Amino acid sequence: MRKRAAFALLTTVAGLAGFAVPGAYADETVGDIQINSVVVNGGKSIVVDTADKTITVSVTATDPSGIWDADFYLWRGPDGADPYYDADDYIVPNEDTTPADCVASSSTTSTCSKTFTFEPDWWLTNADAGTWKVGVQVSANDNSWAERYAYTTTRLQRHSKLTANASPEPIAKGKTLTITGKLTRANWDTLDYGGYTNQPVKLQFRKAGTTTYTTVKTVYTSSTGNLTTTALAAEDGYWRWYFAGTSTTPAAKATGDFVDVQ
Repeated sequence: MRKRAAFALLTTVAGLAGFAVPGAYADETVGDIQINSVVVNGGKSIVVDTADKTITVSVTATDPSGIWDADFYLWRGPDGADPYYDADDYIVPNEDTTPADCVASSSTTSTCSKTFTFEPDWWLTNADAGTWKVGVQVSANDNSWAERYAYTTTRLQRHSKLTANASPEPIAKGKTLTITGKLTRANWDTLDYGGYTNQPVKLQFRKAGTTTYTTVKTVYTSSTGNLTTTALAAEDGYWRWYFAGTSTTPAAKATGDFVDVQ
């Protein structure tokens, strides 16, 4: 049976890096510490298929006494909400009770990292796809510390696939081609892939000997994610489908299918 992990929101957060739970939503800074940047998954969306996916979140911070530790959390809730009390969902790192991996670039500045693992076969569900706020806590050697409850955001997305097939091949010039395909995405509830319904997908063509695709038309996927349309065969080239993506699903493009026009 698949289970969803239950995170003890208040007790877990209160123990992160030794910080006390604040009484209200407000970024806090004690001392001269500065948070310079936070990077989630190398600056890319977190795209998960039907297998576990581990990503790194890092913070670069500066303090005259040097940086001691850092911690992170991902959460969802209304803008301006207190993540400790008002979060709809909450995710902590794999090693939420251990020190971060901190690498010093100088006596005052360090980059500290922790990992998060997303597990479709354990707790991740389709409802988790979307935008998450990223909270960060950093502490210095002189007990200075800072917390930003929503320093940045990241997208957690269901991996997508797209296919294309143009026929008949070869074809006489001026005749009608039929181009089919299918747009699917990871289903974290069932651990397989299913059709993505009613999505706009662009039919594109690239003339043989060139490198650029041109959009011919836009077609919407069926209730099963299938695509089908027709086009006139004018010259040799490659036909493909291109999906721009949504907040829950990344962009996808099919491998171009070459058609010999005679």
